Amino acid sequence: LLAHSFLQANKSCVRPLFVPPGRKRTRISTMQTLIRRNASAAARAARTVAAAPASSRSMATGKDIIFGNEARAKMLMGVDRLAEAVKVTLGPKGRNVILDQTYGAPRITKDGVSVAKEIEFADRATNLGAQLVRSVASKTNDVAGDGTTTATILTRSIFREGCKAVAAGMNPTDVRRGIEMSVKAVVEELTNMATKVEGTKSIAQVATISANGDTQVGNLLAEAMEKVTKDGVITIQDGKTLNDELECVEGMKFDRGYISPYFINDAKTQKCEFEDALVLLVEGKVSNFQQVFALLDHCAKMSKPLVVIAEDVESEALAGFIVNKLRGGLKVVCVKAPGFGDNRKASLQDMAILTGAQLVSDDLGLKLDKVEPSMLGNVKKCVVGKDDTVLLDGAGSSEAIQERIQQIRASIDNATSEYEKEKLQERLAKLAGGVAVVKVGGSSEVEVGERKDRFVDALNATRAAVEEGIVPGGGVALLRASKVLDSLDGVLNQDMKVGVNIVRQACQEPCFLIAQNAGSHGAVVVQKVIEAGGNMGYDAYNDKMVDMIEAGIIDPVKVVRTGIQDAASVATMMTTTEAMVVQLPEDSKASGSTPDMGGMGGGMGGMGGMF
Repeated sequence: LLAHSFLQANKSCVRPLFVPPGRKRTRISTMQTLIRRNASAAARAARTVAAAPASSRSMATGKDIIFGNEARAKMLMGVDRLAEAVKVTLGPKGRNVILDQTYGAPRITKDGVSVAKEIEFADRATNLGAQLVRSVASKTNDVAGDGTTTATILTRSIFREGCKAVAAGMNPTDVRRGIEMSVKAVVEELTNMATKVEGTKSIAQVATISANGDTQVGNLLAEAMEKVTKDGVITIQDGKTLNDELECVEGMKFDRGYISPYFINDAKTQKCEFEDALVLLVEGKVSNFQQVFALLDHCAKMSKPLVVIAEDVESEALAGFIVNKLRGGLKVVCVKAPGFGDNRKASLQDMAILTGAQLVSDDLGLKLDKVEPSMLGNVKKCVVGKDDTVLLDGAGSSEAIQERIQQIRASIDNATSEYEKEKLQERLAKLAGGVAVVKVGGSSEVEVGERKDRFVDALNATRAAVEEGIVPGGGVALLRASKVLDSLDGVLNQDMKVGVNIVRQACQEPCFLIAQNAGSHGAVVVQKVIEAGGNMGYDAYNDKMVDMIEAGIIDPVKVVRTGIQDAASVATMMTTTEAMVVQLPEDSKASGSTPDMGGMGGGMGGMGGMF
């Protein structure tokens, strides 16, 4: 049928060939031969397509390029929508955001970066803007640990005004230069305004503000930091009660307990407790009891207990320790060394410095049977449980301990992976201060999760405040620091002045939104704060103007500085964007459905024009 219809449509192309006399004249055409070949090829193609799976017939989607104001407008749409979701958490009267999760119960939080990380848009062009702002919040969280909401709204403000300026015909590069110069000036002014954090009261105030005005959170973290010092480790965990709990461990604690329960000497607590104990540190395994017999004899004569910390104590040696403990009344306990590989070796070296012992190691050429009593360390108290061990008041010299602390701090600065940095910080805490564990209480899993987010933010803000100092909170610091921008007007061209005005306006945004979330008129409050001067600012919790420092409404300099620097960096990059390349959405109909072969006949009818 296909060949016949094609033949009818192309009769004019058919002409008889010359046939010699004596032969039967036949109407044969070159076109007829082509028709037969095309018909056969079309039939084969139809069979092949019909037999092929749908997935192999999917169409390539390609990419789209968007230019100029249209590209920036699409990014701004994503930035706006993300910022609108995040800004409601700002201030003491900020609201919660509920997040749907792929597993478990929904999560309720006031943490800006947690909200930002959950936002993903279907439109790729819009999602580009959201992803860039999300990177600002994440970076601020990594560096300062708090201020992610402020960084997000500053990014939105700078980018929005930058888009307006570029659309009005300003030079994007000059606008960017103006913004960068302004941010640099504001950061220098913030550093000059900073005051050092002194005393538990200031630490509690910083933590309280970061926890959205929750004084219980602030006081608990201040107590924890006072007990373990600024070098100590404070960890936040889910509690199992309705109330928050604080558990502090001074000295060195590690997560290894006694090897055998036969070492227990307190049946009530199921622990082994010694006072004024000697410590033997072995990097390898203790396999032969005869190697340590002389040391045990020395301890027995001095009537002192012995704590053996080694990679492992094998069966023969362990049996010897247990028999002497049960029958001979020898005070001894064996504990496995914490960690693995290089981390275990480093932890044992830390213990050696803390206790004044010499580490028995093949690397140092020291064998266990050559150890003398003078190589043993000493601790005032040792408590060994089933899963952990605590060494208190080691006999190591303070100079050696301080030198080791400086060495670990240098290693932290040079560490590249988060895991390595975390392990180094744990080692630092065990040597320098201690470990405090805050157990967050609540009546439900959702409530515990929300309060835990606030504890983590408050803890990060407290550490940042101790590191670089504090400034007035509530957005007042940025407003005061923005006054320095008046001195830049004389040295800039017109387009760069627009960049300065963009930063000046962005500095008002945090104060504006804090007041707005508290139910007040943001513009009116900002104007009052500007006119008041000094440390005067708006107390959103009590709805009145107060001295922010005296009222305890303070922000860490590091948080404010990091927020505006990261915001300006990403916002200026987006402002100077002139083209956007995005993946086109997949056509589900083209990729998932079988092609309609019914229209083949109609389409093939036009093949006459191909010849």
